Amino acid sequence: MSNPISKKIVLLGTGGTIAGSAASSDDNLGYRAGQVGVEQLLNAIPDGAFGRCEVLSEQVAQLDSKDMSFAVWRQLALRCAHWLGRGEVQGIVITHGTDTLEETAFFLQSVLPHLLTSDKPVVLTCAMRPASSRFPDGPQNLSDALALAADGGASGVLAVCAGRIHGATHVQKVHPYRLDAFDSGDAGPLGFIEEGLVRWVNSAALAAHVGVEAQAVRRVEREGKLIEWLKRSPRWPRVEIVMNHAGAGGLMVDALLAHSGHDPLRGLVVAATGNGTMHEELEAALLRAQASGVRVVLATRCAYGRVLPRSDATFPDSQGLSPVKARVALLLELALADAAPANSA
Repeated sequence: MSNPISKKIVLLGTGGTIAGSAASSDDNLGYRAGQVGVEQLLNAIPDGAFGRCEVLSEQVAQLDSKDMSFAVWRQLALRCAHWLGRGEVQGIVITHGTDTLEETAFFLQSVLPHLLTSDKPVVLTCAMRPASSRFPDGPQNLSDALALAADGGASGVLAVCAGRIHGATHVQKVHPYRLDAFDSGDAGPLGFIEEGLVRWVNSAALAAHVGVEAQAVRRVEREGKLIEWLKRSPRWPRVEIVMNHAGAGGLMVDALLAHSGHDPLRGLVVAATGNGTMHEELEAALLRAQASGVRVVLATRCAYGRVLPRSDATFPDSQGLSPVKARVALLLELALADAAPANSA
């Protein structure tokens, strides 16, 4: 008699292309994302894909990830914390759209270490072709993600696509169509999944990526405010991204500053050229924004490398984060700073 299954993997669905559907199996572009339920996706995977772990599924959201919201992020974080806190759960897999996967991965990597004490893996996976495709890539990616979540060497927030394992801090979407659409820049992949087996190739980077959080979140972690803030359905500060380019001016920044609604601008991340360079008119507008109390953070629009810090820098750099991840770090810092006085009473 075989030994009973004692460990569980929890599969959280959020929609995306992996759950997409089109009228024709030959249509890989004109589909609607988020049409297929997570249970149906799971039914397409052979039982052997995840070893001796039982898989539980839960539909957290059903959307195109271009429409990802703070509300879904909040729900994902709380559901991850709930399931990871259970001793029988080995890890979590999240099905997600490719467009904003890197932002969700970084958000979860930033907040989960403060919601619970656990090194269990949270694995995000996706697809570049819809579930209705004649040759879908989603089933293989989901199978690989389940195998990774069941692997004893996995920890932290990871992403799996086309057999490559990426860490949440470095992963980014680099191609709009090909199946191998994700890259980790200079850091490279952490490992590969081959025929259901995990092969780690960058163990030092794997160890380093666990516990990598936004500096702002670390400042408030000691006060224990994050879980309370998330449970209150928090109001998130408005942080925008502006890009430097040839002929860039300050009009966009000035327009954002002039916004007088109930949701004022709190932060700006600059996707600068090269090593944080920008047009003089854009820089002047950013200085005006900074003088008015808006936080400005400098990142680079280059796909590889990072802004190298300078002692005479006008704005703080993003500490190696891409523009979209620097935005996540800044909005967390601002939101938790807002929450601190109320919680300390």
